[in-house]
Amino acid sequence: MRVRVEGDSMRPALLPGDWLLVRRGAAVRPGDIVVARLPGDPGRLIVKRAGWHGADGWWLESDNQRAPGRRDSWDFGPVTDIVGRVVLRYWPPRRRAR
Repeated sequence: MRVRVEGDSMRPALLPGDWLLVRRGAAVRPGDIVVARLPGDPGRLIVKRAGWHGADGWWLESDNQRAPGRRDSWDFGPVTDIVGRVVLRYWPPRRRAR
């Protein structure tokens, strides 16, 4: 599946407008960037970095903790609904030209 990055919570690794190729159900290791369902709003996907896995699920964090509107495991705790692991990032055509 592919996912478009919105917001600044994963800067500098990912920028708004970046596109990600996500492997559904792929094994996740600490440090991987993953796509998960937002706890409390399963229709919304989030892109975060996997911190560690515990009995309650994965601890997911934003790279940019100061981003406006940032939400991660510091706000909602461990996450169990991981959609997949990011395997490739590609940019919109306008950024490639720069």
